[in-house]
Amino acid sequence: MTDRPDLRGRTLLASGFHAPARGTIEELDDALIAIGDDGTIISVTRPGDPGYDDAKREASRAGRLATLPAGTILLPGFVDLHIHAPQYAQLGRGLDVPLEVWLHRYTFPLEAKYADTAFAARVYRRLVDDLLANGTTTALYFATAHIEASNLLAEICLERGQRALVGKVAMDDPAGCPAYYRDASPEAAVEGTRAVIEHIRAMPGNGGGRVLPVVTPRFIPACTDAALQGLGDLARACGCRVQTHVSESDWAHGHVLARHGMTDAASLDRFGLLTEGGVVAHANFLTPDDMDLLAARGTAVAHCPVSNAYFAGAVFPLKAALEKGVRVGLGTDISGGPIATILDAMRGAVMVSRMLESGVDPDLAPGSRSRHGGTRIDFRDAFHLATAGGGAALGLPVGRFESGCPFDALAVDCEAADGGIRLWGGEAGDDLLQTILYTATRSNLARVWVGGAPVR
Repeated sequence: MTDRPDLRGRTLLASGFHAPARGTIEELDDALIAIGDDGTIISVTRPGDPGYDDAKREASRAGRLATLPAGTILLPGFVDLHIHAPQYAQLGRGLDVPLEVWLHRYTFPLEAKYADTAFAARVYRRLVDDLLANGTTTALYFATAHIEASNLLAEICLERGQRALVGKVAMDDPAGCPAYYRDASPEAAVEGTRAVIEHIRAMPGNGGGRVLPVVTPRFIPACTDAALQGLGDLARACGCRVQTHVSESDWAHGHVLARHGMTDAASLDRFGLLTEGGVVAHANFLTPDDMDLLAARGTAVAHCPVSNAYFAGAVFPLKAALEKGVRVGLGTDISGGPIATILDAMRGAVMVSRMLESGVDPDLAPGSRSRHGGTRIDFRDAFHLATAGGGAALGLPVGRFESGCPFDALAVDCEAADGGIRLWGGEAGDDLLQTILYTATRSNLARVWVGGAPVR
């Protein structure tokens, strides 16, 4: 920045991109973005619009005009719809075994350590700081089964300025959870969730809802029916969103079919756990009826293309879901895969959509490698899912530069010497945006704002 980085109450002169609707990129060229004292965008004025010159002159005269340095491009902040916060401590480990083995060998023992709030504080502070540095301005978090550590995660998000939704994980079924790490009963699962909801809503400084609570049954294999019903009742009573996993792997999908005689989506719905603004992760084995159900309930899918490659054994039919009206955003699924940035999730989403369309068996002729036609997406779709699409999934007005939206944004330094972007002169429009999305690294993210306030 050429002056103070706090943009609340100021007007920013910037060039950049956003994707408020799927498939459409809007380029901002020397736009004036007026930001209120509360960090909300008041107006976006482009050259040639009535009043542009007067607004620029007045902001400059009043000392309220901020400008980005040459070579810096403005993007909306990224939305990550699926993060297991405690698992950051094992990112990149244990990815060579099936999901059900990974949970018991690696993940449950790690998550049990968060009974120690000093350990939780150390991991969570680093996680939130790293995610903000990676451009994740809105995060949907699974915490652990511990009340105190879940509260602590919410407090750290608020302290660091991240827009976040935090849920205490509910998991009470002795058949699916180890004795050393589970809720003591269905009642304990529900009441622990209620306690975290009340804590988050009462946190000093959270009156504007920067951090929100979310009801979080881990997934059906970890919860008794009594807990699922109690959590559904609680979500309805408190008006909370719900997050969980749906049909992630053959094992998890098969478990619910055998136990309940129906798919995950149908089973969750009968417990009242498919909610408006809620999110189900993975959803690789959704049926057409499941997609219709999610669309009708306003429940979104967190598409986690990279972690699906490790644990799902399948590719989420993204385009089919979108065409049925299902809301979809992207997730890193820390640590179900080795990534912690939505940039990598965008790249993965494009790649797996092409693999689903073309097929991957080299022993088959090109025309017979896949029965899925027209499934590929491009960088435009991925950019939308990572920003405005993720916001729409949560029912939050984030991920786009429009009046009434909070100014959550990234300043991408395309000339950072230690960054991944290399420009050779003349890049503009789609060519410039593709280069940023496919090659930017953390070093290119020069500044990050949430609600107009600098957080990086």
